[in-house]
Amino acid sequence: MNVVCRALVDSQMALRCGQPRLQMMKHGWDNYVRYAWGKNELRPISKRGHSASIFGTATMGATIVDGLDTLYIMGLRDEFKQGRDWIAENLDFDINSEVSLFEANIRFLGGLLTCYALTGDVMFRDKALQLGKRMLPAFNTTTGIPHSLINLHTGASKNFGWANGGCSILSEIGTLHLEFSYLSDITGDMIFKNKVEHVRKVLKNLEKPMGLYPNYIHPQTGKWGQHHMSLGALGDSFYEYLLKAWIQSGKEDTEAREMYDEAIDAVVERMVKTSKGGLVYVSDFKYDHVENKMGHLACFAGGMFALGAKTQPNELSSKHMSIAAGLTNTCHESYDRTATKLGPEVFHFTDQVEAKSFKNNERYYILRPETFESYFIMWRLTKDPKYREWGWEAVQALEEHCRVPGGFTGINNVYARDSVKDDVQQSYFFAETLKYLYLLFSDDNLISLNDWTFNSEAHMLPIRGNPLYRESRTL
Repeated sequence: MNVVCRALVDSQMALRCGQPRLQMMKHGWDNYVRYAWGKNELRPISKRGHSASIFGTATMGATIVDGLDTLYIMGLRDEFKQGRDWIAENLDFDINSEVSLFEANIRFLGGLLTCYALTGDVMFRDKALQLGKRMLPAFNTTTGIPHSLINLHTGASKNFGWANGGCSILSEIGTLHLEFSYLSDITGDMIFKNKVEHVRKVLKNLEKPMGLYPNYIHPQTGKWGQHHMSLGALGDSFYEYLLKAWIQSGKEDTEAREMYDEAIDAVVERMVKTSKGGLVYVSDFKYDHVENKMGHLACFAGGMFALGAKTQPNELSSKHMSIAAGLTNTCHESYDRTATKLGPEVFHFTDQVEAKSFKNNERYYILRPETFESYFIMWRLTKDPKYREWGWEAVQALEEHCRVPGGFTGINNVYARDSVKDDVQQSYFFAETLKYLYLLFSDDNLISLNDWTFNSEAHMLPIRGNPLYRESRTL
């Protein structure tokens, strides 16, 4: 099979490489149905339901909503209908529990919107509208900057206790634009778009230290919290959504593109580094100090830089494509330098060690997709076969180290072939990880980058002009 994947000349060969992803989807999904149907996630070793803190105490069928569009594009229509019917009959957002606004948006709202775009089934649109309305009270702050946590029943909202000085988080407040704008466009209710456009206005008008956006902002004062900047956790998808809001609008939202270009210029100047061994990475920047490490979450950035370069060619495009290739290569190296060929949560760059973890609590792999996202984008934009080769390596590693009889699980130490497993099958494993690996080997016409853009959970939203945009006639 590896030889077949290396050839990659003929579409049938790519199709043969794509089959294991479909089989992996079936294995994980069937076990979720068998042991945890309706629960948020599955514990594949214990063979019972699981729920992370981001869902509060709510049982919302996260795996169903997250995985449904992947089932659809894989042609698993019986499984899709099964999930669709569960949503229609059981999913109720009148939940007396605090949930993450960010996660509710990217997983649930995004998943429902994608299924509506793909199928035209108004049930998905109506459920999305119900959720969107219940998310709105989070914006009831002095500045209009939303809180991180929302009780979907009472409307009470607040920020995480651990967040700097009661602040909201950049990646969360900046990762609502795609979904809220599209929800307005398909319902005719402009309140959603107005809310996120106001958030952008607040951010645009703030002075940026060295042109960079700190990860924390206070929702009552509208002032930055501590000056910690990152393309990984706490910052990542804010930058992604500036670029993709412009793409989603059919390149009409020029403000979003201008803000992206300005922000990325500062990121390139201050945060993109090259190690002594020649590995390109994007560091955190904290109080004028570079932290020479990179998180797995930042591995999406290779794809982002490439998408930015290819969608608006200019004098910086060549440089940004080089950064894109370098970042994607570095993330692959973080995988390749482990015993399992799976990447750690955080990896460092020093005079002695490059692209490896130091600490035990950084060595886990929880079925994350970001590296594969960049493989997919880089393959679609460059057609360099190495990205498919790397994707095939990842499939083999997932099968060897994460597959168990009851589904797929994360592992605690990527540097140990006999690592303890964490017994959690993440909902995003279906939404993102398997989707990107499947599309990596698909024909370009399946979810074309000319017609669709991906939200931060890999739910596809149609680009304006796509016949499946389904804009409301009341607008």
